[in-house]
Formats: sequence, structure tokens, C-alpha cells
Amino acid sequence: MTMAPLETINLPHLPAELPVFVALYRNVENAEFLRQQLLAGNTEYEYALIDASMVLSRTHAITAIFRAVNDYLNNRLKSRNVHSEIVFSFLAANNIADSFRKFGIADTTKDLLVVKVPVSPEITHDSVATHLEASIKGTSVKFDDQILSEISDMAKIKKVYKLGALPTPGAKQASGTPDDANRRLELSVVGAIALRGS
Repeated sequence: MTMAPLETINLPHLPAELPVFVALYRNVENAEFLRQQLLAGNTEYEYALIDASMVLSRTHAITAIFRAVNDYLNNRLKSRNVHSEIVFSFLAANNIADSFRKFGIADTTKDLLVVKVPVSPEITHDSVATHLEASIKGTSVKFDDQILSEISDMAKIKKVYKLGALPTPGAKQASGTPDDANRRLELSVVGAIALRGS
């Protein structure tokens, strides 16, 4: 089985020397262990660990990551570090505990989005890839919209963002295509993240 590579993403409008490393896993078997490492403050496990069923699309994830990294660079963090800020940035409200309940890893998480920001020089693509390979018991998959569409829990995402009136992507619509519904939902979710606290 070939591993999907850890992806390095350079976010537009942010310094090139501060990329983010992103990996997506399915069928995770040790979510409880990973969550315990976070709760214990084990710095080796300082990642944003996001329940991927709550991620609508690549754009959704990158919007939350961008917001958190931008706040980190401008000394505006509301949580303890840039990784917890990423989880917090998924929520459209200013409630850190709620963001972890709704978007963070749970003991029952099976699909996991992992994000690492290299806040010190020794954090490299290779060091993160090696650590994740040793630490996460799951299948590494490509971080793309196709796979996320198989993972996303549309009903839960719409409920968290209070978007129940919007059509559900993938469902047959009287007017428009499933792509239109998906785009509308994505724009609403991204807008909610961007407008939080403004």
C-alpha cells in the first residue's frame, strides 16, 4: 500500500518560509491515544487534529488554517498555540471549548485531518512525515475534495454553521446541479469563518 504524501501548502499572502503540512487519514484506529496526547500537552503531538467528517472541502480547511496562521503571525491568538487556533478557526463563533467539541479529534474519530505549522526550524516536511507515519494508525489518503466529499457529514456541518435552509450537496435539486449546492454551502461556510468576531 503506497502512502499518500504529506502535503506542503504555501498559503497565499503569508510568508513562504511558513508553509503548512497537511495529511488526511481514514480508518484511524488510535484516535483515543492521539487525543490523550493532546490533552496531556505532549509537545511531540502538537498538531491541529480535526475530525475530517466536519470538513466540507479543501477550501473550507485552508480558510480556517489561513485565519489561524495569519492570527499567529500578527500575535492575535485566542487559544494556546497556532495548532489549537486552527481548530478554533473552524467555528463561526468565539467559543474555544465548543470548537474542540465540534471540530477537534474525538475518541471515536475515524477520519482525521492533521495540520502542522513549522513554528521552529527543526520542524520540516520530513520530520513531520516520519512522526505521523509512526504515530497514526490509519490509511493516509489524498487531501482533496473528492475524498472529503466521501467523508463529510453534511447534516452536521450544516447544523454547526446554521445553514439548514441551504440545499444539501449531492441531493437531487429541482433547480441547479449538486455542484451549485456544494458551491453555495462552501461559500457560506467560508464566509462564516472569515466574518467571525468582526
